[in-house]
Amino acid sequence: MTTLQERPAAPRPGVRPGVVGRTGLYAVLLANAVVVTVFFVQAGFASNTLIVLGRLAGLYGALLMAFQLLLVARLPWFDRRIGMDRLTSWHRWTGFSVLWLLLAHAVFIVFGYAQSSSLDPVNQLVDLAETVEGVLRAITALAVIIVVGVVSARSARRRLAYETWHFIHLYTYVAVVLAFTHQVAAGTTFTSSAVAKTYWYAVWGVALAAVFTGRVVLPLWRNLRHQLRVTAVVPENDDVVSVYVTGRDLDRLPARAGQFFLWRFLTRDRWWQANPFSLSAAPDGRSLRLTVKRAGDGSAALRHLKVGTRVFAEGPYGAFTTLHRTRPDALLIAGGVGVTPIRALLEELHGHAVVIYRVATDRDAVLHDELRELALAKGAELHLVTGPPVPDRLAPKELARLVPDIADRDVYLCGPPPMMNAVLGSLRELGVPRTQTHFERFSLAG
Repeated sequence: MTTLQERPAAPRPGVRPGVVGRTGLYAVLLANAVVVTVFFVQAGFASNTLIVLGRLAGLYGALLMAFQLLLVARLPWFDRRIGMDRLTSWHRWTGFSVLWLLLAHAVFIVFGYAQSSSLDPVNQLVDLAETVEGVLRAITALAVIIVVGVVSARSARRRLAYETWHFIHLYTYVAVVLAFTHQVAAGTTFTSSAVAKTYWYAVWGVALAAVFTGRVVLPLWRNLRHQLRVTAVVPENDDVVSVYVTGRDLDRLPARAGQFFLWRFLTRDRWWQANPFSLSAAPDGRSLRLTVKRAGDGSAALRHLKVGTRVFAEGPYGAFTTLHRTRPDALLIAGGVGVTPIRALLEELHGHAVVIYRVATDRDAVLHDELRELALAKGAELHLVTGPPVPDRLAPKELARLVPDIADRDVYLCGPPPMMNAVLGSLRELGVPRTQTHFERFSLAG
């Protein structure tokens, strides 16, 4: 990681990093879909149309299942260019596609074989499970995927604690193994072509290796290398606390302003909890700082951390960084404790910046003194906007008054979802291009 002084003073020319990341993922998926189709055709068609459609749906479902693993592998190259929130959203919708494809696979196959026999669909399914190797495993995998799909629906997610949903979601990996063994045992491409068999082993091997590397190897290696510990716990007000963390060789940790970590503080009652908190100061190669508002027992307990507590941090994650700048000047909009990544970005940004900090009252303006000092040192404008959410203080007319050249700036936005949605609507009305609008929502999966 380069130091703050070495970072570029202006946006880099060329294709935007987000476009490169998305194009790379689309290209990988499309190329593999073509390969799968070619192998399917080479394997030959069954005489029954339903069986043909069922096999094709199963192959595409298997491919999307492997692609799902890549989306949540937390590989740094993709995460910095696309962002964990977007990757997680794609993972969600890909998951529902997998569910429907595998359901279609099961229905078409069962009804297709039932047409060729004297059995009804239910008895045909029982017969396949008893006589064809791997079918019972496939039925179990599909049942698991259906359960995960049901609990992942928005109505169910709102009723479940994250830890409960996450525990159930982990069974997806069991379904992956069962589905793969079914494919090995009964898949026509495995039995008809050595090249296709090698290809499918490679697809699943790469997908599982990506997850193991991004979710296990890389976090373990970084934490063993950096040996993070708490060095100070500083209350900012009655509800907000800053935690300072240091370690070895932090100048080699590839963290940037605007990014976040999944933090585990290794105390007896907190070691199993991982919470996403943004850096509230630009990394300087010597220490890291997070600033947290009390929102539950977990965040409230941070105030009582002891100096010297060991820390296990996964990350850095997120595309909410200056890597995605398109304009020399910037507008930074923060709401509430969403000021933490905004404050870090202001420290790192070059060029003229305008900062709008939206809070209910002056007392809620955490880190306002630091923002004011940074703005003064960097020649930035700082606007503290207070008052109740209605009427909206960040409506299009008010934003245009505060920042007349808003359409010529990159806009970085972080705050509570209702505020972010309102501001995004205002930016659209003011004609700010989507390529100049940068925001990220915390969203975890797998």
